[in-house]
Formats: sequence, C-alpha cells, structure tokens
Amino acid sequence: MAPIALEADSSVDHIEQLKTAVRHPDSIVFPDGLKTSGTSTPPLYSKIYPYNSFPKSISGPTVWNPEDYSDNPERWVHQFSADEISEISQAADNFMSSTESLTGITKDNFPLPNLAPSLQAMRREMLDGKGFILYKGFPVGEWGNHKSAVAYMGLGAYIGYPVSQNGRGHILGHVKDLGDDSTQTDKVRIYRTNARQFFHADDCDVVGLLCIAKSEFGGESDVSSIHHVWNILQAERPDVAELLTQPIWYFDRKGEVSEGEDPYIRASVFYLETPDPANPDREQRVYCKWDPYFVKSLSRFSDQGIIPPLSPAQQEAAQLLEDTCHRVRLHMILDVGDIQFVSNSHTLHARTAYRDFGPDSGKPRRHLMRLWLSVPEDEGGWRLPFWDSNEKKEAGSKSTTRRPWLGWMPIEMSHSGQTS
Repeated sequence: MAPIALEADSSVDHIEQLKTAVRHPDSIVFPDGLKTSGTSTPPLYSKIYPYNSFPKSISGPTVWNPEDYSDNPERWVHQFSADEISEISQAADNFMSSTESLTGITKDNFPLPNLAPSLQAMRREMLDGKGFILYKGFPVGEWGNHKSAVAYMGLGAYIGYPVSQNGRGHILGHVKDLGDDSTQTDKVRIYRTNARQFFHADDCDVVGLLCIAKSEFGGESDVSSIHHVWNILQAERPDVAELLTQPIWYFDRKGEVSEGEDPYIRASVFYLETPDPANPDREQRVYCKWDPYFVKSLSRFSDQGIIPPLSPAQQEAAQLLEDTCHRVRLHMILDVGDIQFVSNSHTLHARTAYRDFGPDSGKPRRHLMRLWLSVPEDEGGWRLPFWDSNEKKEAGSKSTTRRPWLGWMPIEMSHSGQTS
C-alpha cells in the first residue's frame, strides 16, 4: 500500500541547503570530510505508511525473548582476548602519535586486521539481528581516559560514523550526573542527571557506552526487542499499535535547533522502512523512534495552544509502550571496562536511577563515554523515511551553526583530543 497522503514535506530548497552543508564541511573542524547534517529532523510525511500496511506479526532474529540471552551469555557477551587488546592498543598508540584529530578517526587510520572480521560480524548482528552486544575487558584503568577514548572511537569506526550528541556539537559524550534538575524536562537532557531513563531510542543508528567508573548503586541497563513489543501490541492492543503509527506525536528539540527550525517536530513512533529501489520485493521492516522525555516536556507549547496536548489515548499508549518494553527486557550491568553497543532501529533501551559514591569515599562518580554512530543505507543501514537516511553522518542533535567539540562543558577533552 502507498504511503499516507499528508502535507508537503520540508521544502526541496531547505533539504538541498542541508545536503550542501553536509557535503562541503570545514576540513579543520571535520578532518574526515564528513559533517553531521543537523538537528533531529521531521520525517518525510510522504513516506509514512498507514497502519494497515504494517505486518500483523514479525519473525526472525530481531524478535527475541530475554531468556534467549539471559541464560546464554555467550550469545551476546564477548570477552576481549589478550591478543585483541594488544592489537587495539597498538592501533591506538599509532593513532595518538599522528597529527590526526580524534574526530577524523576511520577504519583506514585505525587498522585492526585480525579483529576486523569479528567486528564486521558483530556489525551485521547489530543492524539485522538481535541489535546489541556487550564487550568486556577494555583496560581503561591502565590506558587512562585519553587512550581509552581513542581505542573506543576506533572500534566505533568499524560500525558507523560518529555524530554529535547535543547542541554544542560534542562527538564524544560523557554520561555523568552533573546535578541538573531532572524535573526540568524542557531544558535538561536526562543523561546529565542520575534519574531513571525510560525506554527510548537515541538520535542515531547505533549507540555505544564505555564504562569508565560505576556508581555506588543503580545505573543498570535494560534492552528490549521492539519487534517483540510490536507483536505483543498487535496481539493484545492493536488500537495502541495503530495510534503509534500515526504522525500525531510531537517531540521536543529542547532548544537544540538550527536557525529557522521549529522547536519541536511532529512524527510517528513506529514506521515502515521505505522500499529498496534495487530490490522492490525486499521486506520493509518496522522501525521505532521514541523517547518519552522528549514527548512529555512540551507543555510550554501545548499550554499556549501551539500544539495539541497528549490525548488520554496517547498517554495510555505511551505508558503501555513503556510497560511492554519492561515486560520483555534483558537486564545487564556494565562493569568498568565494559562496552555496550545497541541498535536504535529495532531495540529500545533504558537505565535505572543511580546514586554515586559520596565525596568522602575517595571513589569517582559514575562515568560512561558515549558514542552516537550513523550507518547510511548504502552501507547496510536501514532505509528510513528521513531526508538524510543515506548521508554518512545523519541528524544527531547538533546545531549546524556550531563547532563539534569533544566532551561537554566543562570540556574534558579538547578538539584535538588532548586531555585538558
């Protein structure tokens, strides 16, 4: 069935301007010649399919129960061997001895000839299979933050292209509790707090988390198969499934916008992939884009009548989506030196609230290094109904008018990658 006939998409001129900005970057700021395309963008409404085009049930490796993996850690946990760590360490040392900026790291300048086949298999499983993996044994204490960051981004280069994570254009995010008020949802990004993160997908194709230091309590991770969740909704509450496919949901941009853009976008929660031009019979998979913190923070606009508030049916749907994800979640705990990679196309992930060690303990605060990675269509990524689906660096959360620094304020790493 054809997509829904809605309103016109963003103007062709505006999209062409964005494409031009992406493809003609400042080589000093973007040494790899690739630029994030801008803030989270609205979908192409002409490519949104109606509910009756969606499958009644999904099968295959993207549908899994938590018991499939909780009882079989060998299927999703990889302990780095001494030889693998040695190869990664040598590549990191060689890269650090060059003049290349950390933002320009690639497979070519971070060669891992022995580990590369394993990483390629992991990438396929990330994009087309279960959608997550946990690596163990990164020697972060021995290497220190700078070398750990280089090695981590070098691994990420074998999955996709790093994109910025906030309005400051930070490529390497640092997940810490900065004491921000988590109730100020229209101003605060929850990763800067110790609050619970409900099930969500980040604004990229794959997200990575490297554990540098653990909290005293909490901060544990959950991952759910969104295709399993879809099957449950279709079986138990098809009315909710249908509501989640409709482009009537507003998402906050929390001020992270480029000039001339709205402070929010209107979108769906569930989408169908767009057709594959090279193979029209290829399956169009179900894709999910959701973050409740970016949905429930819009009262400043709905109170003024600028956008509609969440209806009772939408409120119920949002809660049911959360409850269903929780019902089929795989729980995991990240130890120091662990790296978690999670797909944002067909899984949702969450984090429990946490408490850091007290200031008199002598122990560091919880600290994770975060990567957002994009995977364009022609390199195995999903065919998404967004204008930049085949750009090497997709939307991310960066204003196109700002420079991409590493870390956040206070800056923990400079643009050159040196510890400040």
